[in-house]
Amino acid sequence: MSNLIARFVKDESGATAIEYGLIAALIAVAIIAGAGMVGSALNSKFTTISTEISNAGN
Repeated sequence: MSNLIARFVKDESGATAIEYGLIAALIAVAIIAGAGMVGSALNSKFTTISTEISNAGN
């Protein structure tokens, strides 16, 4: 029984899958944060353009 537990403790095959999962999650969070920043910047830019176009006719 102790041999089985020792083998289980030394087995690292599942650790690699967990590490890849954590890396993928970190990349996803970075992409979401970056997309949010780009979206905010674009919204601000289009608001400025819309305001300038509205004021151009006056």
